[in-house]
Parts: sequence; C-alpha cells; structure tokens
Amino acid sequence: MVLSTLLILSSSCSGADSASEGMAADVTGQTSAPTTPSSESPATSPSTSSTGAPTTQASTTTASPTAQPTASTTEVVAAPDSGTDPTTRRVDYGTDARQYGLLTLPGDAVDDAAGGSLPVVVLVHGGFWRNRFFLDLMFPLVDDLAARGYAVWNLEYRSVGDPGGGYPGTLQDVAAGVDLLAEVDAPLDLDRVAVVGHSAGGHLVAWLGSRGLLADGEPGSQPEIAPVLVVPQAGVVDLLTAHAAGLGSGAVADFMGGSPEELAEAYRVAQPVLDERVRLVHGSNDAIVPPSQSQDAADRVAAVTIVEGADHFDVIDPAHESWAVVAEWLDEVLLPSGG
Repeated sequence: MVLSTLLILSSSCSGADSASEGMAADVTGQTSAPTTPSSESPATSPSTSSTGAPTTQASTTTASPTAQPTASTTEVVAAPDSGTDPTTRRVDYGTDARQYGLLTLPGDAVDDAAGGSLPVVVLVHGGFWRNRFFLDLMFPLVDDLAARGYAVWNLEYRSVGDPGGGYPGTLQDVAAGVDLLAEVDAPLDLDRVAVVGHSAGGHLVAWLGSRGLLADGEPGSQPEIAPVLVVPQAGVVDLLTAHAAGLGSGAVADFMGGSPEELAEAYRVAQPVLDERVRLVHGSNDAIVPPSQSQDAADRVAAVTIVEGADHFDVIDPAHESWAVVAEWLDEVLLPSGG
C-alpha cells in the first residue's frame, strides 16, 4: 500500500494574474483563446511572471503503436522572457508543426557541460487536450526552473483540432517527445527526470509515468525514459470520473473520440495508473478541474497538497505558494544531496 500525505495549505497569495483569469473560461470550451505564438516561432512569449519562489507557511493534516521520433533537428530560438539565449533551443521530435519541444539549460550549463549532467524537468501544458493553448503557458515555470539549476524540456504536442490530435496521437506525441531526450546532445541525467503537467497536461504526465505497464504495441509502450517523479498540477488524473462530471464541456469524450462505454479498451490505455512516484497539487477554489480529482487519489500516491484559496491557474504561477510546494518536491527527489 502507498502511504500518502494530504496537506492543506492556507494560501496568502492573491490568485492568478489577469491573463490567466482570461484563459479560465476558454478551457471549458466556451470562449476563444488569447493570441499565442505560432509553432514556427514558439518562444516569443507574452508577459511572464517573476521567477522568485515564495516561502510557504503551511498547516498540515495527515490522511491516509508508439510514434517514433525523427532524427532531432535543432535551432537556437528566443528564450522565454530573456531575448536571444543560446541555452534555449527548439528540438523537433516529428514532422508536424506541433511536434517539438524547447530545451532550456541553466545559464552556466554550456560552459560547465563537461563537469556533469543536469537533472531534467519535463513540462506539459494543459488546455483540456484542445488546440487552443500552447507551451507558452509554462514559460514562467521554465524561467524559475532554469534559475534553480534544472534542464527544462517544455513539450508541445498535437491536440484535438490538430490533424492526428486526440487519442491516440496526443499520447504518442508526448511519449515520443520524452523519449527523444535520450538522443539530444546535451548534458542531461536521464536517471533524474521529473514530469510536471498542468490540468490536461496533468493527465498526460500521469500517463507518462505509468506507460511502462502497457503491452507491446499499445500507444506509448516500451518507454526509453522512466520519470522518477510525476507531478500533476490541478490535474485530470481520472478520465472516467472527469467524463462522468462533464469536465470541460465534454473534453474527455472529445479527446478520446467517444465515451468509456463505446471505447473501453482505449480508455484502459489512456487511464493513468498512479503510484508512489506521483505527488498531486491542487487549489481548493479550482472551478475548472475540481480538487476531488486529486483528493480521491490520496490512497494511491505519495502526497496530495490542497492549497486553500488557490484557483486553477495559481498552480502554474511561480510566485504562488503552490509552486513552492512543487519546487520542494523536485529538490527532494532530483537533488537528494541538497543540490
């Protein structure tokens, strides 16, 4: 049995910024998305949050067929919020415009590459698996993680509305994108990889953590890289209950191509299997993905943290205390000696 800790944090932050609030309605499928960068020039970001991490004052209680990556092609691109930065580059894992990631290394990593390898944090954005949002949602976290000394792989993928997006293409994309790290010419420690995803991206990282259980030939099976830490942020970690609740105006059925009754085998493949590598963070005021998605998994994961007063987008704000929780988990697992 997995021993799980449920933490309730009292939030002292003011909530998401106005840009995040403007996006909240869209992930339910009700409004159009704000302008985002094109996939040809993904790293020109709108304004981003600061990179400082807050201190956390907490009261606690305790409760119990895979897409094959192509040969990688790389180019230096503009790094988020930092002009032209030679430590950030685009790496394609397929031929579609959305089959790529941005790899950001800490500022001194190029000069110090010979001195050792870097722990890696993979970021997967959300948007209810629809093609209205892009990896720029995670730019503020990229800046913060790079400042902490991590290599960051910010992953883009095909979504519902893109040719080949939805099940199984979206799963195949994130699997191929993570596995491509094994071929990237960079000082990466592939034994110290964490996957962090927001909202529907939380589902995708939870699935990435358990895809090693899939049978040969199933989408995403036979992973090259197994994450040692899996962190869904306000994540949709149970497709069945999310579908039953009608989250995102039918987003699960749109993603899967039908209901669990119609596509039982596909749902089995896409449903994450949670284990002791998984730690969940969620805001108590999340009106888009209810905190019950995390709370109901408490007996299957290592930790669940509910941040009082936090909403759906606070968890991807590096100035919010919910991110300090995730940063502490990353340091604990990826930097066990204290950095």
